Amino acid sequence: MKFNLVFIFVSVVGSLMAPVGHAEMANTISSVKPAVVIVGTYKQTNSPRFNLRGTGFVVARDNQARSNLVVTNAHVLQQPDQEEMDAALVVQVRVSGNDLQMRAATVLEVDKVHDLALLRIEGPEVVGLRVRDSDGVQEGQAVAFMGFPIGGALGFSPVTHRGMISSITPAALPTANANQLNAQAIRSLRSSNTFDIFQLDGTAYPGNSGGPLFDPLNGDVLGVVNMVFIKGTRESALTHPSGISYAIPSRFVLQLLQRYKQP
Repeated sequence: MKFNLVFIFVSVVGSLMAPVGHAEMANTISSVKPAVVIVGTYKQTNSPRFNLRGTGFVVARDNQARSNLVVTNAHVLQQPDQEEMDAALVVQVRVSGNDLQMRAATVLEVDKVHDLALLRIEGPEVVGLRVRDSDGVQEGQAVAFMGFPIGGALGFSPVTHRGMISSITPAALPTANANQLNAQAIRSLRSSNTFDIFQLDGTAYPGNSGGPLFDPLNGDVLGVVNMVFIKGTRESALTHPSGISYAIPSRFVLQLLQRYKQP
């Protein structure tokens, strides 16, 4: 049987394989959840007015500018059609219980090489996640990730999935357009622009893009979920998920924060 092998973006140091108790995991989810935000666009004349583009998470508090810093994927910011060309970039944050508040977002930096973007959102403080250096992450390590799978079809409450680091492998990110995954793009995987990426034994979906990959023991960010491997068409990501997803190591997030994080 012949398959088309396609990468699609999923706009989707703890103990090695040590089991995490239900109480510990529940506590970690409770601490991570307030920092996970919805990234999208807003346009008064559109229907619906808000369009979810992916997931993001708050990482730091910029006290001088009275704003918060948010990390997401660079490809989450790409506007797919003419209808969104003049739509405003916004982030929805959870302010109390299940109440969401929409805030304007400003792009501070886009790192296309590592598919990362750093945003600033105005308003009251939002809890931020601690980003840990991913150099200590090992294959076989238990992880979890959180986001809004299937584009918010399950509702605007973040969903958590478990997994493990199945491989740490050199890779170059393919284009968001699967039709452009040609021989030249495949050869780029062996180019000097490659970097280590985390392959996950866990299923991410469209909408998980930009969500935090974190340590299930304490919620420390270890990476940013960015794409899923599928066989066949893009629809296969939903109907026949491969269970193989990818995440950008958090050390590239730290490089962004070093330029903007306030003491």
